[in-house]
Amino acid sequence: MKQLHNFTMMKHLFSLLILSLVLSCGTSDKESQSLTDLKTKKAALKEQMDRMGTELKEIEIAISELDTLKKLMSVTSIKVEVKDFNHYVEVQGTVKADQTIDLHAEMGGTVTAILVKEGQKVSKGQLLATLDSDVIDNSVLQLDTQLALATTTFERQARLWEQNIGSEIQYLQAKAQKEGLENSVKSLKAQARKMKIIAPFSGIIDQIYAKTGELTSPQKPFLKLVNLNKVYVESEVTETYLNSIKKDTKVLLNFRSIGTSVEASVSQVGNFINPSNRSFKMRIDLKNPNNELKANLLADIKINDFKANGTVIPTRLVQRDRDNKTFVYTIEPKENNHKVIKTYVTEVMNYDNQSYISDGLVPNSILVDKGARLVNNNEEVTLVH
Repeated sequence: MKQLHNFTMMKHLFSLLILSLVLSCGTSDKESQSLTDLKTKKAALKEQMDRMGTELKEIEIAISELDTLKKLMSVTSIKVEVKDFNHYVEVQGTVKADQTIDLHAEMGGTVTAILVKEGQKVSKGQLLATLDSDVIDNSVLQLDTQLALATTTFERQARLWEQNIGSEIQYLQAKAQKEGLENSVKSLKAQARKMKIIAPFSGIIDQIYAKTGELTSPQKPFLKLVNLNKVYVESEVTETYLNSIKKDTKVLLNFRSIGTSVEASVSQVGNFINPSNRSFKMRIDLKNPNNELKANLLADIKINDFKANGTVIPTRLVQRDRDNKTFVYTIEPKENNHKVIKTYVTEVMNYDNQSYISDGLVPNSILVDKGARLVNNNEEVTLVH
């Protein structure tokens, strides 16, 4: 209390000195004082003011130390963690299947029978549909009859020729006629097979475009056959990540439409940069035994391009100063309160609101959490939990 009393007296004295200086200057015209006397008085007053200013500052410091009711900012804290940090490149891809095709009739004709239904499982080589082949079938029957006669004639001519009976030309003519008819029959039977649609691989009939009784042609798709046991996800990735994505790079696939996530590896990286969008293709092979993944299903792809174990802190705590240097506020414990220290750090990268710090922090460092944007370097704060 004595110090507070002295502080009040000093303030009154300081005010009187200033008033005296003003009055002395204001009455300089009325009193005949020399310039030397005025300068002497001014110097004396200035010396008094400097001395009083120093004392005033000391008193303010003493008051600050004795004042237990001063308000300090309240902040919360968080401890630095050492753990695994993963960074991912996020792109989108599409599910595709090598064995997904539209089957076409090899020859035009009228659809006589469709032997399968949509959604039906079929095996490789199974007959799926037939076209009208009556004309070809009748031609085959006629040629079979002619071929039977030509074969008998050739066999008899061959026996005679072996006995040196008959001419060589007769033998060769019989042989040529027989072989010509054989080739014709073979050609017609090949055409007849083209009037049938056969499954080139096992799968599921996804869609049937044709109808019984209508005229079809090789240009029109007949049905869609799908085998989804093995599928792949294809994506186009910007060339920026060309060095980060290699064969066998780990990826996370999320199929949001069906609520399924899968871990996999990159199967193939394209060797061609698309000049129109500066991207390359990436393929990820997947097994799909339950046919859960459908063709053209969208996939969110997260590619792990960086992994490390070290100091990881919330990204919200990292700040930048005017020199674009990154820093955080750490807490230096004291007996009563705590002191805030501005600490420069090296932020390698951040992902999912977490930052990987390579330099500047030690394990178990305490960071200012709530209130980090309001404190200043060397400021004393109150730590709350």
